[in-house]
Amino acid sequence: MCQRLGISRASYYRWSNPTGLTPTAKRHSELSTEVAQEFEDADQMAGRDQLTKLLNQRGIKVAAGTVGSIMKEAGLRARRMRAWKKTTVVDPAARTEHIKNHMLDEHGKRDFTSEIPGKRLVGDITYLKTGSGWLYLATVIDLATRMVVGWSMDSNMRTPLIINALGMARDHRRLHPDGAIFHSDRGSQYTSGEFQKWCAGNKITQSMGLTGICWDNAVAENFFSHLKTEMYHHYDFPNHLSARTAVMEYIETWYNRRRPHSNNQGLSPAKALAVFQQQYELAAA
Repeated sequence: MCQRLGISRASYYRWSNPTGLTPTAKRHSELSTEVAQEFEDADQMAGRDQLTKLLNQRGIKVAAGTVGSIMKEAGLRARRMRAWKKTTVVDPAARTEHIKNHMLDEHGKRDFTSEIPGKRLVGDITYLKTGSGWLYLATVIDLATRMVVGWSMDSNMRTPLIINALGMARDHRRLHPDGAIFHSDRGSQYTSGEFQKWCAGNKITQSMGLTGICWDNAVAENFFSHLKTEMYHHYDFPNHLSARTAVMEYIETWYNRRRPHSNNQGLSPAKALAVFQQQYELAAA
């Protein structure tokens, strides 16, 4: 064609590729744009591996090493800070002799897994400092999907705080109708007679580990670590309302809906739940 038109091949290639980029360089430029956009869509909370999974789920095939190189070139770095930890406050007068640790397998090793949503859950309480005083957050996490299925926030950390969190999970039908196991630490709220009575009335079997051993409730504490290092520690909250709003947005907009989770083979908790429901419907049919 070039011979018939009387032009050089170099002229044709300049015309067909006005940017002057090689195919490899063009691909790198396109990936850089996609990585930067995904990073902003994740509110700068996603790191290399998470961005890789998010891009792959969108059909953009890219390796983690490439994403890492692009992030380094663009100066993109996920927000991370060290989380602050508060120890559990135990009530020595509480009656908990009948409460066993149901998160142990047949060999006595910790097992924070579940094949059925709503059957095995964990929960904990954390402290959030605001300009108008402490705000306390209680959560309930489904071990099958790692979804935060219930939460409650208040200016105090009395027993209704954790009852409201579990009540949310119940009201949204996130507890298995045949009963559920709920695991927590031995904090005074979880060992109170009021909470034990509520659990018994809602077909919930309590489970507890040992006092002062962080691994006995690692899943619940791990969520708080993500919440604080990815979001909470990067802002100053003037009052409870601003902190409440930020926590709810983090849970529903990012953590439950979009954040890839290793327990779910890279799927977000919501997508993992959708997959389970689809498989359950197919099996029932």
